[in-house]
Order: sequence, then C-alpha cells, then structure tokens
Amino acid sequence: MVHDKKQSVDAQTSVPVNAEINRARLFINGIVQGVGFRPYVYRYALQNHLTGTVLNDSQGVTIELQGQAGQLQSFIAQLKNSPPPLARIDQFKQDSIPVVSGCSEFKIIESKQQSQAVVIVPTDKSSCDACNNDVLDPNNRHYQYPFTNCTNCGPRYTLINALPYDRKQTSMGRFSMCDACRASYQDPLDRRYHAQPVSCPDCGPVLTLTSPTGQNIAHKAQALTQCIERLLAGEVLAIKGLGGFHLVCDATNTKAVARLRTRKQRPAKPFAVMVPNIEMAKSLVTGCDEEWQLLESQERPITLMNKRQELTHHLSELIAPGIDKLGLFLPYTPLHQLLLSQLNRPIVATSANRSGEPIITCGEEIQRQLSTVVDAILDHNRDIVNACDDSVVQIVAKQTQVMRLARGYAPLSLPLQHTLPSTVLAVGAQQKNSIAFGFNRSLFVSPHIGDLFSLEAETYFESTISTFKRLYQLSPQTLVHDKHPDYAPTRWCQQRDKTSELVSVQHHFAHVLSVMAVNNVTVPVLGFSFDGTGLGDDGNLWGSEAMIASPEGYKTLAQLSPFKLIGGEQAIKDPRRVLLALLLMQYDLAQIKQMALPALVNLSEHQLNNLTKLWQSPSHGINTSSAGRLFDAVAAALGLIETTQFEGQAGMLIEAAANRLTSTSERFTLTLINNQWQAGELMAQIVQAIIKQPLTAQRVSQIAAGFLQALATAITQLAQQYPQYPVVLCGGVFQNRYLNEYCQTQLSKQKHQLLSPGLIPINDGGIALGQLWYAICHSNS
Repeated sequence: MVHDKKQSVDAQTSVPVNAEINRARLFINGIVQGVGFRPYVYRYALQNHLTGTVLNDSQGVTIELQGQAGQLQSFIAQLKNSPPPLARIDQFKQDSIPVVSGCSEFKIIESKQQSQAVVIVPTDKSSCDACNNDVLDPNNRHYQYPFTNCTNCGPRYTLINALPYDRKQTSMGRFSMCDACRASYQDPLDRRYHAQPVSCPDCGPVLTLTSPTGQNIAHKAQALTQCIERLLAGEVLAIKGLGGFHLVCDATNTKAVARLRTRKQRPAKPFAVMVPNIEMAKSLVTGCDEEWQLLESQERPITLMNKRQELTHHLSELIAPGIDKLGLFLPYTPLHQLLLSQLNRPIVATSANRSGEPIITCGEEIQRQLSTVVDAILDHNRDIVNACDDSVVQIVAKQTQVMRLARGYAPLSLPLQHTLPSTVLAVGAQQKNSIAFGFNRSLFVSPHIGDLFSLEAETYFESTISTFKRLYQLSPQTLVHDKHPDYAPTRWCQQRDKTSELVSVQHHFAHVLSVMAVNNVTVPVLGFSFDGTGLGDDGNLWGSEAMIASPEGYKTLAQLSPFKLIGGEQAIKDPRRVLLALLLMQYDLAQIKQMALPALVNLSEHQLNNLTKLWQSPSHGINTSSAGRLFDAVAAALGLIETTQFEGQAGMLIEAAANRLTSTSERFTLTLINNQWQAGELMAQIVQAIIKQPLTAQRVSQIAAGFLQALATAITQLAQQYPQYPVVLCGGVFQNRYLNEYCQTQLSKQKHQLLSPGLIPINDGGIALGQLWYAICHSNS
C-alpha cells in the first residue's frame, strides 16, 4: 500500500549539540544496483542520525556520511554485515574527508552515467512474498495485476538497455507512472522506491491474447481468463515470461502433450513442468532438503528431482518418457502465479523456439516461426530487451549443480582480487554456448545462449556480445576461442579486425580451467574432463581426458582408447555404429554376428558388412576417445536407445536404469594400459554379460550400474596416484548424478580435495569462463 503521507527524499536528522563531527566517503562496488541499495543506505543513515548523500552511478555506489564517530562506525558495520538481501559487496573503500558545514540532511542524488560502467548488471528475480500478497489482496491497487514488482523482485537484466540501472534506460521508460506509482517510486521508505519496472493497472503493461497469426482475441483480465479456458480445453499456447516465451499446455492432458511434441518435433526430450505451489510439487516428486530449498529459492530454477513413482498418474507419461527425474519449477512472476492458481494443475512450460534455436522474445516472432505450433499467444507490451531462458539445476552430493545458467543466476559475476590490464572476451563453445568478459576487477558470464547451428542462433550470439559491450562500453583487446576451426565462435573471432589478440584454448582444458576460475585457483589440479566431443591437439575428437592442469598448460595422463565413429556424424545419431566399432576392436564380424545382440539384430547382414568395411577404411570416419559416445554404445547394447533423439539421452537412461537397481550390480573393469583406458575391452565385458542371461529390466539395471561404477573406479584409481593435487570433475558426462556422486564418495575416502564448480555449468556452458581464466592468467604473468 502507498503511504498516506508522502515521505521527503531529503530527511532531517538530529545530531547532539557540541558532539565531535566526522565525515567519511564510502565507495562500494558489486551487485549494488536494482537491489534497493540506496533506500537501504537512506534508512541506515536516519537510524544513526547521519547526514550526507548517496549516489548510484555506473561505477558503483558513493556514500558521504557526516556525524558522530560512533554513529559512523555503527553505520559502516551495519552496511558491511547486513547489506540488502539481493546485494553483494565486492569492493568497499573508506576515506576520511573534511566536514561540510551546514550539512543537516541526508540526500539521495540522481544517478550519473560514467565513461565505462563497472557496476554489475542485476539478474531477474522471482516475485517476493510481499508482492504476491499484494496481487491476492482485493484492497490493494495491484490486485490481480500480472506485472506487480518492487525493489526486492521482478525483471532487471531482461529489460535493461544501459547502465546505470534507471527506468529511462529500461523498456519501462515508455510507461508514464500514475500518481500513486510515482509516490511509491519517489519515497525512500517505500519498498517500491526506484523499483524501475514499478507500475499498476492504471499505468503499466497490459496482457493481450491473439490468434497464432496476430488477430486480437482479448485484453487484460479477459486475456488471462480465455488463456486458462483454452489450456483446460487442451490447447497449446505461447505465453510471454520474463526473458522469453514459453510453450504451455496442460501437463495432465496426454493428448495436449502429444500435440506439443508433434508440433515442436521434440519426440522424447523431457519437458519442464511448472506447478502452482510446493504442495503439488511434493505430490509429483521426492527430494532432499537441499532440493526443496532450491525449488523455492528466489532464483526459481527448473530443478531436477526424482519422480514419485506411485503418483505418476497425475502427469502425462509423455512428459519425461523413460527418465526417472522430472524438471519442476514454481511460478516466478505474478502472471504465472495468477495463471497457475486458477488452473490448479501442472503445466508444461518449455522454451518457445524451434529445436536448437534461441528462445523467442516477441509475439511477432512467435507468429512467424511457431504459428503452426500454438493455438493462441498470450502477449504483453513490456518489451524484453535481453533474452534469458530458465535456469536448470540439480543437487549432486548436497550441492547445487547448474546445468543451464540463465534466469535468476545470470549474468553471473565473479570478483577478482586484482585489476585486469585490458578487456578480454571469451566466446565459448559451439554447443550450450555462453560468453564471458573480463575487465576491471570482475569476470562476467552471460546467460545461456544455446547451440550455434543456425543463423538465428549465431545472430543471438552476436547480439549478446553487443549487449555486454553496450552495457559496459567495452572494446575487447583479446579474444579467446576454442581450437576447433569450424566452430561459429572461432570463425567470429577470426573475422574480427586484426587489432585484437587471438588466443585459442583446447576444449577439455577449458572445462578444467572453468572450475579453477570459480575457485580462484592457479596451482596445478588433477582434472577429469569427460564429455561428448571436443577437438584434441592431435586432430581427433577427445572426450575422456585425465590431466594435470594449470593456467600454464596441461599434461594428459589418460584417456579412453580411441575408437572410430563409423560414418562420422551419423554415428552420433545412430549409436549402434559406435557399439559395432567398439566390438570390432575385440572381435571379428563373424563372432559379432554369432552373439545375436538385440541391439544389432535390426541391422541386415548387408548393413553390417558395409559398416565393417567403413570401420576398416582409413579414409572414412574419425577417431574419438569420447566418454559420451561410450555411454551411447552401452545404452544401445542395453536396448535403451536405437537412435539418439537428444543430447545426453543415453546418460539419462543409463542413470535411470542404475537408480532402479535392487540387487548387486555387475562388476566390470576399465583397465588402464599405456595411458589408455581400454574402452573396447570394457564393451566386450558388458556384451558378454548381456548375452549370458536374458536382458530383463533387473539385468539392465545391474549392467548399467556396473558400467557407471567401473568408470568411477577407473577415475578414482588414477586419482589415488596423485594425492597432492586438488581434483576437478567436469564435462557434461559428470552431470550424471550416479557417476558424479560415486566418484565423490570414493575420492572422499581417499581424502582428496574436490573443487566445486559453484554456479558454473560443468557442461559446455562453462567453457567461456575457462577460456577467460587462461587468458587473464597469462595477461598477468
């Protein structure tokens, strides 16, 4: 509610007569904009009877304080120990300055723009409890208003055009505040003081419901009402969120989910599900305390949790077929809150895009790209300036593992202990791309950009770079890229003007470096970098690297024995080819045919003969040591997949099978010979186990668990030889929770120090930070 009596920005304070007066200047940097820092300072100043000023600009927050020494010390201690809930102080400078005569009030000074911004762009936050209560209160002017927010919540990064973070520099600048909103906005004692997106039904954005081709159907409250009716009728809608559109349907309606899968051409990849409250979430999944806390955190990420098997009838089985986990998240805007509270059922809420392309941010693009996918579009007229997808996380060994760094967490900033001599831009990998900047005393990682296999995706990649260059007035002197010459980010760097220094970093080395960066480590570590693919120094595709690594370089200790991808890219889509290649390392074709493996029975004798000839030909295919491809082969051998329908599918299915184990697992050994783990030999052991007994569901679980344990044992046995080094587990393969936790348990028994990746994805989303760490460590050497 707005205060009846408007508070003045200039507040009188009382100072005891004849007291000794001091004056101090504080400079504070970090996450200090868009988090209510100035009103917090204002209230502290009043409580401590201090006069002076607070200024918020693109450099940070500057505070001048005048008053008794004890009150000054009390203020400084309060601010350091209890900053605003969403703030983070990275730099705190304090200087004594001359007392100003006649200073009898504390003022908030209007923000100023500087030549280069060094303050941190705030991330979008989910609705706070106070705003949620306002939306539900019939006596509040924000009642059922889908764009309610305050200083403690709401959009930030997604609507900002420039720093400092002021309304005129956001997409809310075009909306003139009504008198009531202006009174809140100008009152330092109101929680909506300088909340830049502040608005109400009288002056803010409005909802519209349109047809797939843009014809108006309804506005405001009626738009939401009809949206709900359509969802209950089984329709698929595009609904605009904070950082882009979702494709939404009733998650309990199998026909609606099937319709969405068919239209989006997404046959098997799991869908995320949004539920109205924690009670409904608990009816669908089970979880530990850390998972429930993560689900309810203000970041509101999509959290992977275990399906509650006895209650799966509440959801369509098409949501996450064959997977024992469900990606759940709670409403994070008033619009979602209103929608879910009235529906009172779970909904599919997946990113609105064509497969592999960026999330769509405007209704016109939905009409252009997805008019055949959706039945209607729920839009609004607050522009999304910077796209930002939903974050995806899981709990591994009681710690948060971020799988997609986006809304709520990104842009992610990491403070440095020293000032960088120049600006560095790292452009990341081809898949799960993100970019990273280093300048001044900070490292920045962008929100998830995605796979760069289309013109639209490459355009989004370039626009994200432009966004950060614009916000911080950056002109990078060093560009860092992957060694793969055909990656879009590599090509982008090579096409830049020749005044920038170009630096290349090997893919798996960059994975290890990213975890080192999070921990501010420059001493050597023992890194295990396991993923699907990455160009190695020898021209082959690596993906199972054990290395001693520091920013100076790395020494490979072990990797899987190389095997051929028969037909190149075709082998990634058809893992039976990988299985066959591994078997041909141990057996001749006649022996393989006699095995009558279920995975290969659908391949004709002619196909098997041709594939074998390709395997034998030195001019066909490429060698790989990829752990991800080994997972594909094992999943195919177990009959879990025949063709790969989405990245990481094999790992998810193997983990789900291992988690169902109710007896002792099979025992396999991954032998290390001449710095190579013998992949073909391991595959032979698994195949012998398969043909020994009928492949029941229990046998699949035993073999899946045995495979994961063999991989983990090989890793920890090698680690045992290097007890002096901290250990890094990275690469997308270690998103397999079973494998990761098994490794951590064994490493803990060996008393190894394990470096946490923090909020940085260990998949390719973290590559840019690793590239950046390499470059800045070399710039300071």
